[in-house]
Amino acid sequence: MTNIASYRRPYPGTQPDHLHPPYVSSIKRAPTKPLVYMPHTLTEVTGPSMGKEGVDVKASDLTRQHSGEPLGERIIVSGRVFDENGRAVPRTLVEVWQANAAGRYLHRNDQHNAPLDPNFTGCGHTLTDNEGRYRIVTIRPGEYPWGNHHNAWRPAHIHFSVFGPAFASRLVTQMYFPGDPLIPYDPIFNCTADEKARNRLISLFDWENTIPGNALGYRFDIILAGREATPIEKLK
Repeated sequence: MTNIASYRRPYPGTQPDHLHPPYVSSIKRAPTKPLVYMPHTLTEVTGPSMGKEGVDVKASDLTRQHSGEPLGERIIVSGRVFDENGRAVPRTLVEVWQANAAGRYLHRNDQHNAPLDPNFTGCGHTLTDNEGRYRIVTIRPGEYPWGNHHNAWRPAHIHFSVFGPAFASRLVTQMYFPGDPLIPYDPIFNCTADEKARNRLISLFDWENTIPGNALGYRFDIILAGREATPIEKLK
């Protein structure tokens, strides 16, 4: 028999608030009643197992997915995926999606008056290695207006989805760029009350992974929920 060790619940303030009125969409999306605490069962503490056979090796370079070169500034985004106990999360799926250099998504609902790039789809994925490291080659996304309030503009950002070892550890987040003057005005960034947690959404400029004459580097480490305790195997 196996004693199931659940995953830690988020500390207050470290995750976006469900209701953050300056982020107008949250008014309709947020729960109107208290959340129901559900214990973690085997379903939540296990998850999808991703192997190399299910990953396109070319998907980690968003600048090489078409016959031509995409427009924009090349960047390298890399880092490590850890859990809250400081342990590397190996062989886990990291997915990204973003706007192009003009600030437009390849999506029918995006009708922003900016050009589409026929050589940039804006999505990719990779697996972390045995040390939890990942690396994505892409272009710096553009800022764009989004109609949330008067003269509303989203800062440049890249969306991340990381599965981790279990469904309970999956994280969907965004990465911002250092020095972007729009960040303090972004309601989505400010949904997270804890200042330290909020600032972890901003990447760090990375000289080590900057490629001379080609691409600037940015480091973005990702921390997933950790186990409450180590599972204990009991033999009968």
